[in-house]
Amino acid sequence: MKSRRSKSGFTLVEMALVLVVIGLILGAVSIGKDMQRNAEYKKFKQKFVDQWVSAYNQHYDRMGYLPGDDPAFPTMTVYGLQHDDLAGLKAAPTAVDENGDEFCDTGVVATNILSDAFLEAGIALPPGRGIGSESRYLYLDSNGNPQQAQVCFQWLSAATSTTQTSGVGNVMIVKGLTPDLARFLDSIIDGQVDAQDGNFRHYGATGDARVALDWPAGNNRNVGNSADVTDVEQVIVINAALRMNQ
Repeated sequence: MKSRRSKSGFTLVEMALVLVVIGLILGAVSIGKDMQRNAEYKKFKQKFVDQWVSAYNQHYDRMGYLPGDDPAFPTMTVYGLQHDDLAGLKAAPTAVDENGDEFCDTGVVATNILSDAFLEAGIALPPGRGIGSESRYLYLDSNGNPQQAQVCFQWLSAATSTTQTSGVGNVMIVKGLTPDLARFLDSIIDGQVDAQDGNFRHYGATGDARVALDWPAGNNRNVGNSADVTDVEQVIVINAALRMNQ
């Protein structure tokens, strides 16, 4: 009898306990990953987005005009010096219906016109990726792959069709966001997740292609959007527009 008992397998109770422990471990790992990702997203907002918003507001408060605008004849638009379509802005504001050029850094120190505008105003730049890359930020997507975000500023005119939903006025374009990060920022900034409304909205990648869509539902779609999607490929990225106060 003793020999038979010593050779018997696990009981159902013992197996059930093992499965429960394994489930708890897997759950803890999943929760830990979610908490770590949320912490990274909060850091992204606080150390990158918020600091660029603060720098923008400091520029206006200190200089009396917006970054890139004409200091002698301010148009109250971002990058106003380069807006060919703003020639009649002072005389006839209602006649202006075009969008301004994007005010961005190129990634080369010698041609980083956005950063130069703030430095010339005596405003410290957010750290970003480092010297010469302050307008860029490196983070990991949900698959653990590196993604690079970038901020630009732009003046948007009144929408000319129902498909242009990014709003009107001066905005900060945040490029290179995963859908998951975009939804997180939207929730924090607007208090709800809605890509078509509020101060934080989905923004088209080129020209006037502002899209009237919610944030993409999937977060594990690869860059090529092929049918054979895996959870190790780089997540797709989108752009968003954050409306500025000035």
